[in-house]
Amino acid sequence: MLRCLNLVLALFLFWPFASAQDAPEQILQQAIASHQAGQMEAAIQQYRAYLKLRPDNPDARSNLGAALAATGHYTEAIAEYQAALKLRPKDPRIWLNVALALYKSGEISKAAGEFSALHAEQPTNRQITLLLADCWLRQGENAKVIDLLTPLDKRDQSDLAVAYLLGIALIRNKQVDRGQQMVDRILRNGDSAEARLLLGTAKLEAMEYPAAIADLEKAVELNPQLPDGYAYLGLAQMSSGNMPAARQAFEKELQQNPNDYQSNLRLAVLLKQDGDYDRARELLARALRVRPGDLGALYQVGSVDLATGNLERAAATLEDVVKRAPQFLEAHISLAQVYYRLKRKADGDRERDIVQKLKAADDAAGARGKAERSQ
Repeated sequence: MLRCLNLVLALFLFWPFASAQDAPEQILQQAIASHQAGQMEAAIQQYRAYLKLRPDNPDARSNLGAALAATGHYTEAIAEYQAALKLRPKDPRIWLNVALALYKSGEISKAAGEFSALHAEQPTNRQITLLLADCWLRQGENAKVIDLLTPLDKRDQSDLAVAYLLGIALIRNKQVDRGQQMVDRILRNGDSAEARLLLGTAKLEAMEYPAAIADLEKAVELNPQLPDGYAYLGLAQMSSGNMPAARQAFEKELQQNPNDYQSNLRLAVLLKQDGDYDRARELLARALRVRPGDLGALYQVGSVDLATGNLERAAATLEDVVKRAPQFLEAHISLAQVYYRLKRKADGDRERDIVQKLKAADDAAGARGKAERSQ
């Protein structure tokens, strides 16, 4: 009897310990099963439960990051990916996921840094190269895109994704003839949204606004989800003076790509003109996330502060802009207005003198250009 009692007692003492040891792996398997079934919220809870018990598992942290990214929680996903990367430095899969999460969250500058480092490690990886090119395009770094993609284009002229990104960069960089070669190559495969976008962009650069609008409208008709399609249509409409149509196009672009720089910036300008300052600030903040320190966006921030009476803040922003871009005429004009409203007459007079000098230089340059064209 005593022997049986001791056996029962032994089983009682050791059974919980055995279950505790098995529990973490069971939780992990449940998390993986939920993840594979598309049950992301359940997977997130299960991965977190597992990681409380096994915090140093890089695969589980990476999986949690993937589940968080799938539900749009990019900030949390990035934190988990980065924790996984500390546990397994330079793991290419985890590192790529960090860069992708930054890209999808709109942290384009940071994503570009990660993709650039990845590209240095894997220079022949096509996916990384194209993502880096796209980041640089979004930041307006057209020359970098041309340098990055030209060797790929020379090796394989059948790669239409390369031709498309390179064509955009060339046209934006005023190399329209080379850009047209990319357009022609894409058009050989038939009419497409991508070809129409390139054609429209080239015509926009040439200030042929009605023709640009026609091509860009065709581009978004062929593919309403085409990245930058509505953004460029908005720019063309804005340049032609059709502000309601421009606003509608920018709104459509932001519905599918909330981090498009041009749409955020240009729509903020239109909203500022309509007196919707709060949303204008929101869009400008988003534009600056894509292009940190961008002078055009910072100028608009200062302009909104001037319009709303935040004069000290407007002065600080505009002073930074003209310090970094001494030839920025509009910024000097706005800064002069700020100084006069702050009763800083001497500073206002100084800015007014700078404005007059810049205008005189612009007039002289315009006259020289007109004379050269007439010869």
